[in-house]
Amino acid sequence: MQSLKPYIESFNNFLKSIMKGLPESTLYDPVRYIMNTPGKRIRPSLGMLGCELFGGSSDDALPVALAVEVFHNFTLVHDDIMDDADIRRGKESVHVKYGNSNAILSGDAMMILSYDILKNYQDKVFTPLVKVLTETGLGLCEGQQSDMNFEEMEYVSIEDYLIMIEKKTSILLGASLKMGSIVGGAGQEDQEHLYQFGKYIGIAFQIHDDMLDVFGDDQKVGKIRCGDIINNKKTYLYLKALELADADQKSTLLSYYSHAPSDPTEKINKVLSIFKSLVVEEYANQLKEAYLHLGKSHLQAVNGNENVKTLLMDLADYLIARDL
Repeated sequence: MQSLKPYIESFNNFLKSIMKGLPESTLYDPVRYIMNTPGKRIRPSLGMLGCELFGGSSDDALPVALAVEVFHNFTLVHDDIMDDADIRRGKESVHVKYGNSNAILSGDAMMILSYDILKNYQDKVFTPLVKVLTETGLGLCEGQQSDMNFEEMEYVSIEDYLIMIEKKTSILLGASLKMGSIVGGAGQEDQEHLYQFGKYIGIAFQIHDDMLDVFGDDQKVGKIRCGDIINNKKTYLYLKALELADADQKSTLLSYYSHAPSDPTEKINKVLSIFKSLVVEEYANQLKEAYLHLGKSHLQAVNGNENVKTLLMDLADYLIARDL
């Protein structure tokens, strides 16, 4: 998204300066590796925009932007270990390149660094920032635990799934915006509306991400397609398919999601066939659009810079329109 380019360039320059300051050691090599692996930089951009929305400078929010991005990438390092995922952003995952033990320890260091990055803010700003980041971190852990638990459960409700992705994915988008708005001097009501905007956009974003995993292009997505099917992930697509399936289709889905075959080709083809016959992609599209609309209603209620609000609206549209 071209309008984010100045923010991303500013962030990347700040990131580069911080990464250069880390010691040369086996602890920090994985940190530099994942942080320098090109990503969308959505969360840091949201932090900077959240600050600008209320008259602050985007540069003032650079520590918030970096803290959130480091925290986000720490969770990716650990998630890839738990999911046994070999590819991240088109490159080897950290644990594949450096080993599980080094990846775990470097991930721990990244979590601590995310707090350390915020230390130069004055107490009246630092304290609420730490509160938001801590609450978000615990929510992310709860979401990840639910996601892991779902793998062992035959039935999961769509409601429980949506709660899980709210915690695992969307609250970090909300936190990015809220932390930026705190630096920008926003009032409590505007902070909350902005948080809700990020949260609902985040749910729409995750539903779209689930769709990309199944229906997207490997090269554009940056990871192996259908990983959620291979790993028996109870995504919205799967849960909606179970809800709509006839007896034979339901039996087939439950059977394939009860084990992980050494060659998943047949499993992928059968599950995809059922997904397509039940048009679950269309149901997913409708749901993500509903969350997009809900999120935008909260942004409309924010009393802030209209140009920045327009940019955030456009960003929300972009996030759920990435190539399938």
